[in-house]
Amino acid sequence: MPFLNFCKEQNVDIKQNEPMKNHTSFKIGGECDYFVIPKNSKQLKTVINKASELNLPVFVLGKGSNLLVSDNGIEGVVILMSGLCDITVNGDEITAGAGVSVANLCVAALNNCLTGLEFAYGIPGSVGGGLYMNAGAYGGEFSNTVIKAEYLSRDGKVVAIDAKDMALGYRTSIFKQNGGIILSATFKLNKGDSDKIKAAMDDYMDRRKTKQPLEYPSAGSTFKRPTGYFAGALIEQNGLKGVSVGGAMVSEKHAGFVINYNNATANDVKDLIAKIQKTIKENNGVELEPEVIFVGRK
Repeated sequence: MPFLNFCKEQNVDIKQNEPMKNHTSFKIGGECDYFVIPKNSKQLKTVINKASELNLPVFVLGKGSNLLVSDNGIEGVVILMSGLCDITVNGDEITAGAGVSVANLCVAALNNCLTGLEFAYGIPGSVGGGLYMNAGAYGGEFSNTVIKAEYLSRDGKVVAIDAKDMALGYRTSIFKQNGGIILSATFKLNKGDSDKIKAAMDDYMDRRKTKQPLEYPSAGSTFKRPTGYFAGALIEQNGLKGVSVGGAMVSEKHAGFVINYNNATANDVKDLIAKIQKTIKENNGVELEPEVIFVGRK
């Protein structure tokens, strides 16, 4: 077990055969071969280089809030980015490590009377995952405030990149194309009133709790917003609220969410997604594209 021994020699936290259901908001997923938690970017680079040398596939994990992991788990190495958790504030700019939760980023902005990230409060992901997906909610997106980032390129170099070069679009970025591993991101905000910032954050959180099925495991919005429509509205109009496959169900609270309501498998979720897509295509002529990312062994 060269990789296991190497990580132990380098004092890198590593587990074998770790259940991925413990690391995704869906609470679904089989075991990965190796689960690694680097303490910093130096360890991250060392681990990736060794995995490459041994021809081990690598999957980078943030909060696991937008993933459906196969029941057969993930081959190779899963790297959890939680160790990259530094936050620094410089005037009206905040730089956060990729492993920082979006919630903690928003709280740091509040604590420094900086406005511009209120919309993101409640997004259940990490800074790295949020930038990778250009996460958004309530009319705001990461692209509104991010100005630069650092990432680890496929050839192992630390690269600085400006927002204009990130190809940030609806739930996409350059990192999806170039395979870069985001290390940190810097956001430019504006000075504001802390009471107003907190009120806005609380309002967005209340809206989430009222309208979204947060009491069940899910991966957030199941589908991307189709041009000219809302996925949840289409699903509800077709009478699919409450429809289930195995332990997966279309939420009765918000039809845009597929939830794990009774020990669902990844296949349950996939089959339900396919059923929804087929119904909407047949009845409305609209192709629903999943926002959830499918990963792992077939």
